Amino acid sequence: MTKAKTGSKHLPAEQRRAATVKAVLDLAARQNPGEITTSAIAQEMNLTQGALFRHFPNKEAIRQAVMNWVAEQLLKRVEKAARDAPTPLAALESMFMTHIAFVVAHPGIPRMLFHELQHHRDSPAKNLARTLVQRYRQKLADLIEAGKHSGELAPEVEPDSAAALFVGMIQGLVVQSLLAGGPEQMKAKAPGVFALFKRGIINHPAPEGSRP
Repeated sequence: MTKAKTGSKHLPAEQRRAATVKAVLDLAARQNPGEITTSAIAQEMNLTQGALFRHFPNKEAIRQAVMNWVAEQLLKRVEKAARDAPTPLAALESMFMTHIAFVVAHPGIPRMLFHELQHHRDSPAKNLARTLVQRYRQKLADLIEAGKHSGELAPEVEPDSAAALFVGMIQGLVVQSLLAGGPEQMKAKAPGVFALFKRGIINHPAPEGSRP
């Protein structure tokens, strides 16, 4: 992601809010999201805190704006990837690779999501993160069910469990990339990981000669 500093102090409100989201995600890629202050955000944008607060009433509103952007952008991209695919299984693979590419392009996103979801208290930002995960898993479950009906996926596959595994694979790759210090390895590992998942859910009809 390009650095959020623009050098302009007179951006329209919508552009300023978008620049703020980018600044927070840039900071989250480099440090613990819980330690990001409004002062740091303003400095990242080459603004004063006063200018920042003209667009956001408080830090919680900034976090909510970030989660809203993440939810909208991720769902828009994976849903398009699914629509453009010829079959349910191809849609699942396209969603997986699209999601990985999105995280690689915006490494601050998983850090922000993990940070929001680990809080015990509810907040608008946490509720948005929770809703994102629920909508994502429902989309996956619907595709898996469609694949079962078409005969492409095994009839014994349980959609909710397979959707949970799909999300867990991405989370696992993300955690490994965080431990390794960078997201680049995710793209290299993603095809092999999805191939294992595909092997577990695809329909394998019994050979003709083995049928009673």
